[in-house]
Amino acid sequence: MSRDGSEGFSSILKRWVVSGLGVWLGSYFVEGIHYEANSTLLIVVLLLGLFSAVLKPILVLLALPFVVLTLGLGILFINALLYLLVGELVPGFEVVGFGAAFWGALWVTFLNILFGSWIGGGGRSSFTVRASGGGGGRAKRPTRKVKAKDDVIDI
Repeated sequence: MSRDGSEGFSSILKRWVVSGLGVWLGSYFVEGIHYEANSTLLIVVLLLGLFSAVLKPILVLLALPFVVLTLGLGILFINALLYLLVGELVPGFEVVGFGAAFWGALWVTFLNILFGSWIGGGGRSSFTVRASGGGGGRAKRPTRKVKAKDDVIDI
């Protein structure tokens, strides 16, 4: 990341664009999701981003046994709950029921996975793995960079 933080901000903007595209496609393809104006869509995307950053980690922690038991698919239900919550809070954005929220959240999740490498930035870190050589007189093995994967699917 650069010193001025522009790479991190760029990543946030890209994430908002992808989420906005996901909400737009969800409203287009999923029966039961509607928004009135583009300004409403902007508010929905900002609120989804805020909820994903603040509420989602808490919900995942509270539902950790369920998430583990479903091999991570429980996170889709948490995403749907956040989508449904935004539908209740934002006037002009209507989410009819949990089924519509689930499919809408699935659109956003799918696009986040699809554009994940383009978004890049936040949440990805790297560390060095050094192979231990048993003897003191042996030549050192080369080190290699290992990137940690961002396993969380977020809206």
